[in-house]
Amino acid sequence: MSELTLLPEVSEFLKRQHGHFINGLPVSGKGDTFFDVVNPATEQVIAKVKEGTLAEVDAAMDAAHTAFKGGWANTTPMERGNCLNRLADLLEKHLEELAQLETLCSGKTIQLSRFLEVGSSAQFLRYFAGWATKISGETLNVSLPSFNGEKYSAFTQREPVGVVAGIIPWNFSIMISIWKLAAALTCGCTIVLKPSEFTPLTMLRVAELAKEAGIPDGVINIVNGGGREVGPALIHHPLCSKVTFTGSVPTGLAVGRSAMEGKLTRVTLELGGKNGAAFLADLPVEKIVNGIIEAGYLNQGQICAAAERFYIPSKLMDEVLAQLKTRLSAMKVGSPLDETTEMGPLANKAHYEKILGLFEKARQEGSEIIYGGQPIAGAGYFVPPTIIRAKSPDDVLMKEETFGPIGTFLSYDDEEELIEMMNSTPFGLAASLWTNDLSKAMRMISRIEAGTVWVNMHTFLDPQCHLVALSHQVLVVNLVVPLLSITQS
Repeated sequence: MSELTLLPEVSEFLKRQHGHFINGLPVSGKGDTFFDVVNPATEQVIAKVKEGTLAEVDAAMDAAHTAFKGGWANTTPMERGNCLNRLADLLEKHLEELAQLETLCSGKTIQLSRFLEVGSSAQFLRYFAGWATKISGETLNVSLPSFNGEKYSAFTQREPVGVVAGIIPWNFSIMISIWKLAAALTCGCTIVLKPSEFTPLTMLRVAELAKEAGIPDGVINIVNGGGREVGPALIHHPLCSKVTFTGSVPTGLAVGRSAMEGKLTRVTLELGGKNGAAFLADLPVEKIVNGIIEAGYLNQGQICAAAERFYIPSKLMDEVLAQLKTRLSAMKVGSPLDETTEMGPLANKAHYEKILGLFEKARQEGSEIIYGGQPIAGAGYFVPPTIIRAKSPDDVLMKEETFGPIGTFLSYDDEEELIEMMNSTPFGLAASLWTNDLSKAMRMISRIEAGTVWVNMHTFLDPQCHLVALSHQVLVVNLVVPLLSITQS
């Protein structure tokens, strides 16, 4: 099948001058520097975006603060929920337009852009909209009498914290933005988002739809630019009451330290992982292979919760790798705008070069590359889905986060060895356990040192559930319901 023809509105949007979205309007900005938006499938520049400056950060923060003080915090919960529902309706109405824009910027397949980036975002908006009328405080039964012996009552009341600064990664630019802004708006907060400079376009369009949905000017603002100037300016801004960041562990730790300096700004970090998937010997090989592909190769492995370490029973390892190689070699890697493509390019050149460097590290270390492990010739940041058989748990690809389509495999002989290897990571974000024996699964999951443990599935996120890291090196990660608490005081 040939590539999709771009919608006229997508082509027209790309031709526009792009900058920021502040106080309900597209804004060019005062700076004179532009950065390129590159299609990772073709390496072609598809748009130029004005680099944000301190002037745009100030304007966005002022607009958000004015909107917060000027009425959004006091808007009825019903109306806040209605606004989010209307925005969800508009996301679905413009689903194909937004999906095509996202695919052009990030390289994820058009099917994934439709389903996860846009479709799932609309569902999350509706979920949060339902919460708007259900946020409440508590009445407390006090334990001690007052100083003069009288009885008294106590109660808590939830209050929005103010202006939230959201720093967004490039792997899911719409969905993660929606997680952050929906929680903030539900609670009566306003928000300033900084998308990744690799994927800056789609949220500009979503912000326009938010205005169409009746969300007041200044409630949602977008400032585009690099992390070295715009990010720190948002974090340190005197009007910023809360920082929410999604990205790498080193950057996240720096953001956390920075937010705590000076005025102890509230901060929530969703960071990376080196997640393990363990398959028990009672499973048929076909089910193991299906689970590996589900856990490790979705969106080219560019998901913080994706599995990168795979543990297979020794007696099944050779057959599993042989069948997996057959499946992955048949996977269609190509244009993400082709409906039949199963895997697109890596999202940007810097990440592509990082993955190529990891391939070289594996070779130098003597790991066995079963399949893949090299660039695909031609334009675009393409690599094949890769299978690497590690020599030991200390191999670099068993330790270092790859964030790419690389599955690294080790065999095990017994449960104790498996648990020890599963826990041999400082990350502790997520893991999965695959077995037909539910009683064994229930016994083992409490021994796996990860904040989230899936059984017979991986990377599925439900808005009702927490996503929490359990590690001495990674700060707590929260998803959805906890976000309602951390955008209130």
